[in-house]
Amino acid sequence: MSAPLRLAINGYGRIGRCFLRALRESGRMAEFEIVAINEPAALPALAHLTRFDSTHGPFPGTVSHDDHHLIVDGKPIAVWHEREPEAVPWRELDIDILVECSGQYTGRADLERFLHAGCRRVLLSNPGRSAADVDATVVFGVNHQDLHSDARIVSAASCTTNAVVPVLERIHRSAGIEHVFLTTLHSVMNDQPLLDGYHSADLRYTRSAIQSFVPVPTGLARGVERLLPELQGKVLAKAIRVPTLNVSSIDVMLQTRQPVTQEGINAMMAQASVQSPELFGYTDCAQASADFNHCSLSTVFDASQTRINGPHLLNVLVWFDNEWGFANRLVDVARYWRAQAR
Repeated sequence: MSAPLRLAINGYGRIGRCFLRALRESGRMAEFEIVAINEPAALPALAHLTRFDSTHGPFPGTVSHDDHHLIVDGKPIAVWHEREPEAVPWRELDIDILVECSGQYTGRADLERFLHAGCRRVLLSNPGRSAADVDATVVFGVNHQDLHSDARIVSAASCTTNAVVPVLERIHRSAGIEHVFLTTLHSVMNDQPLLDGYHSADLRYTRSAIQSFVPVPTGLARGVERLLPELQGKVLAKAIRVPTLNVSSIDVMLQTRQPVTQEGINAMMAQASVQSPELFGYTDCAQASADFNHCSLSTVFDASQTRINGPHLLNVLVWFDNEWGFANRLVDVARYWRAQAR
């Protein structure tokens, strides 16, 4: 067996912690060694929030800490609290892949700072600022085969892109998409305040996350077009944050080139769930968002919500755990990248 890939996590918030836990729960820890975490928060808080999670429950293992390490299942992980990439001795730590989960770095010049500091590769947990800022943008199960060993900066796109692109790709391949409008209903995020406050120039971000549905900007249309360039200029999107802790949905309204039927669309998505059961889900039950908490799939197609208005106007709905599903895709991309680099 080859030596474990040496990983580091920069930014140990919701996605960073979920990534570590996804490695543990997927049984992939033997393939990887998490050797370092860089996170400004204090170590006791890191350990506490790893051990106890309001959304996903207690960690399924042991968690403790000493003065300089987070200790998971008896294995120490060195912890730094630096604000600048160059302040962490990445080269001495011999990092194969840095998983960038802080959300602070999207441009190539900033991301290359990790490479210059000694990391061999960077896996980004959000989209790059532009396609040119990364060597590849990957939605696992759609285009991960495009990821080659010589790539140095790779984005795993976003949770919403991972949820909707597999559905759009299949519909476009089958019936052709003329236009598509995406409405994301997304759980609250930590860029929103609990109470009204002055922390953002965007006035909607000054409003309490737990009291309102809040329209927010989204780059989902740009992300879809980046993955499906044949839909360039055909995609519009909006997003609304809703006062739930986790699990989101995307309402997809689209016009097709070829006529479609409700039965045909549902049958196609049911087949997709058979072909890719680890990524693509299918339900026709009367379910609510809470039913998909801690769901590791990229997307779950809700056949009970498929609607047709005339032969070319189609409306479908997908569910996704915006934290856990995406964290598991980060693991998948890292594993695939590891295999290409052998």
